Amino acid sequence: MSVFVIGDTHLSFSVNKPMDIFKGWDDYAQRLEKNWQRLISKDDTVIINGDVSWAMSLEEAEKDFEFLNGLNGTKIISKGNHDYWWNTIAKMEKFCKEKGFDTIRFLHNNAYKIGNISIAGTRGWFFDAETENIDKVMARECARLQRSIDEARKLGGEVVVFLHYPPISINKKCDPIFDVLKDNNIERCYYGHLHGGAIKGAVNEEKEGVKFRLVSADFLEFCPHLVNL
Repeated sequence: MSVFVIGDTHLSFSVNKPMDIFKGWDDYAQRLEKNWQRLISKDDTVIINGDVSWAMSLEEAEKDFEFLNGLNGTKIISKGNHDYWWNTIAKMEKFCKEKGFDTIRFLHNNAYKIGNISIAGTRGWFFDAETENIDKVMARECARLQRSIDEARKLGGEVVVFLHYPPISINKKCDPIFDVLKDNNIERCYYGHLHGGAIKGAVNEEKEGVKFRLVSADFLEFCPHLVNL
C-alpha cells in the first residue's frame, strides 16, 4: 500500500482542448496511463491535486472520470483553477455512484488516513492573483485548508498537505496560506499549477521547516510521484 501524487492531468476526452499543442504534452494521456499502470497497484492511492479535467460540467467530465476510474488504485481528487465541472461533494459523489466510478474520492473540507499519514488539502490561491474580492477568496481558502488539517489531525499520523496553487516560489510567498502551514507544523506540502517556463520559479526544497514539491504532470513527465508513508 503506497500513496502517490500527480497534479494537472488536464484530461479532455469529451472537449476540444488538446494539451499536446504545448511542448512536452504529446500523447500525454497515453503516457500517463502507461506510467500509472506500471507503478500503481490496486491497493495504492493517488492524489490528483487539481486541474483534473477540462470539462465544464460533471456530465461532460464522464469520459475523463471513466478513464481515471479504469486506472489502478484509489484516486483522491481536489479542485484546481480549471476544474469548472466541480460541484458540491454530494452531487459529485452521487454522480460517481450512478456511473459506477467506485475508485474516485474527493478532497474538500475533509481528510483521508492512509498508512501513517493523513491527507489534507484545498485549492489554495495564487500569491499574485489579481481578481475581485481577493481577500475574501484567500480567507475562504485558508479556512478550508485549516478545516481539512483539523479533520486530518483527528485521524492521526503525519498531516501531509496537497494544494493546487503553489504557496511559495523562488521569489514570492503566499503569506496567508504559508502561515496556515507553519502554524500547524506541516512538514510536507505538494502543489501543482506550474507549467512550462513557470516551472523555473518552483520551490522543491525545505523552506522554514516545510518541504515543498512541485507535482504538475508535465514536470513529473506524466509519472506519479511516490509519497513516503
